[in-house]
Amino acid sequence: MEIHWSNILETQPIVSKMVMNSIQKNRISHAYLFTGDKGTGKLTLAQLFAMSIFCQKRTSGEPCYQCRDCKRIKSGNHPDLHMIYPDGASIKKEQILHLQKEFTYTGLESNKKVYIISQADKMTDNASNRLLKFLEEPSQQTTAILLTENSQSILSTIRSRCQILSFKPLQPKQLEEKLQEEGLSLANARLLTAVTNNWNEAMEKSKDTWFAQARKLVVQLVDMLQHNPNEVPIFVHTQWMPHFKERIQLQEGLDLLLFWFRDIVHYHLDETSELVFVQHREKIEDASMAWSIIHAADYLQHIMHAKRKLEQNVHPQLVVEQLTLQIQR
Repeated sequence: MEIHWSNILETQPIVSKMVMNSIQKNRISHAYLFTGDKGTGKLTLAQLFAMSIFCQKRTSGEPCYQCRDCKRIKSGNHPDLHMIYPDGASIKKEQILHLQKEFTYTGLESNKKVYIISQADKMTDNASNRLLKFLEEPSQQTTAILLTENSQSILSTIRSRCQILSFKPLQPKQLEEKLQEEGLSLANARLLTAVTNNWNEAMEKSKDTWFAQARKLVVQLVDMLQHNPNEVPIFVHTQWMPHFKERIQLQEGLDLLLFWFRDIVHYHLDETSELVFVQHREKIEDASMAWSIIHAADYLQHIMHAKRKLEQNVHPQLVVEQLTLQIQR
């Protein structure tokens, strides 16, 4: 799919406008640092920026997408655009030296040259120092674009020579779509988006067997609260507490429980598009028959109160036992 500035403007309006403005006014800095979570569009914007720099037929900062320069950048074959990725676990000094050597030659297509360093925070100390010397003697026609999820790991002397552009976290719907593009089901993407707005964390949790089991236990607990309340104490003692051993884990379990009862409220309000546990829609519908919207809203308050108790160091099992008793009443 062809990416245009209009697409980037939807997800990253501030940084897009800043970059577009520098292109339109022909005030392109010699070095940029794009910082933000994975999946926020740093590489896409960097490549589009490069295309706009090289395109001979751009209008108002927008590349034509059809000229030789645009096509070669899209195919990854432009001789004056250089991409650097970690070689194994790090970006090494030799990679920066090779880049410098390449830049001593006259541009093949024009005098302009652009290089993009992905995961720039993974540069070794030697590579960072070599890049710093490169940045200290900028060529008028050279543009460096560094990409990172952790700008504090970049040398302060490198940061000071870059125009820093911070990419904002993805909005829930944007993250949900990105996760589905990675092959996750709508159900998994929706739940993970509710749990975190961080792409990396969402992808890690999608592969985490502990989190998968936590989801199952929440569904089992709610089912038991609804249909077999007498079995709840044993379930809490033998299955729930052994899984949610740490306070931070228990907080996560209570968050999932919170989403479930919030889904019941959404179902009562006919807001089914807002359901988090979309794969359990029938169970949510069944639960909404058993618990009114008033009950569900009360239980949400109880869960929030339980989360606060955990922060106040009340004994975890006592917190859960009291909560389940309140929901059974």
